[in-house]
Amino acid sequence: MYQKTSSTIATTRRGLAALAFGLVIAAVAFPRPGFAKPATPKATTKGPVVFAAASMKTALDAVAAAWTAETGRAAPPIVYGSSGALAKQIDYGAPADIFISADLKWMDYLDKAKLIQPGTRHNLLGNALVLIEPADASADLTIAPGFDLAGATGDGKVAVCTIASCPGGIYAKQALEKLGIWTTVEPKLAQADNIRTALTLVSRGEAKFGIVYATDAKADPKVKVVGTFPEATHSPIVYPVALVATSKNPDAASFLAYLSSPAASKILTEQGFTILSK
Repeated sequence: MYQKTSSTIATTRRGLAALAFGLVIAAVAFPRPGFAKPATPKATTKGPVVFAAASMKTALDAVAAAWTAETGRAAPPIVYGSSGALAKQIDYGAPADIFISADLKWMDYLDKAKLIQPGTRHNLLGNALVLIEPADASADLTIAPGFDLAGATGDGKVAVCTIASCPGGIYAKQALEKLGIWTTVEPKLAQADNIRTALTLVSRGEAKFGIVYATDAKADPKVKVVGTFPEATHSPIVYPVALVATSKNPDAASFLAYLSSPAASKILTEQGFTILSK
């Protein structure tokens, strides 16, 4: 009987991931019949494909638009999601040019697998972890050791992203453990696939509270911040960035450099990120 080897399985997984991603990009790049627009005589080079943590969406969309307007180069397609899921997709062969993670762990994962270009990795941004609620709510909570988040939640839910792999969920678990309330809060968690989905659960009133980044809270007027988790309760929130080893896009290095430019830094800080030098 034919048996697949581990090499065959890995190759198949990489091929399927690349095919699936290619279909997504094709769907964006080529509109459905009846909606086609006349071609414009611009550069034919495709923009560098960026895989970025979901928490960067609002700010990174603005940075990409500014870069395109300033340089006249093709806009970079940006795929947002949980850092862990994106790193796995790159590992399986998805054709990304740039990776921006919401923690060091998943960049380390690709680094150890030799899937990022040497000398291109650096720590780009910092963030803060906050407790949020719907904008029309009025919880009276102070984040401190032993604070009764479970009691305040009642029959509701606390939205987080996946605590096993999503950086925001990992930071949230660390903070709840440090504050001594993990055991009581865990049964009330509603785990989402990425942190923007957790934000949406609170924004729509489907969760009573949420634990997200300060930048997420700033991006959605339908939520408000109850309090900020002290930095000492969780690992430092760091966003590293690097070129993917397989990237051949001629504009990838240019966009990577632009992320640290004064223009990009202004957009990123206005959204609530802190700029890290290294």
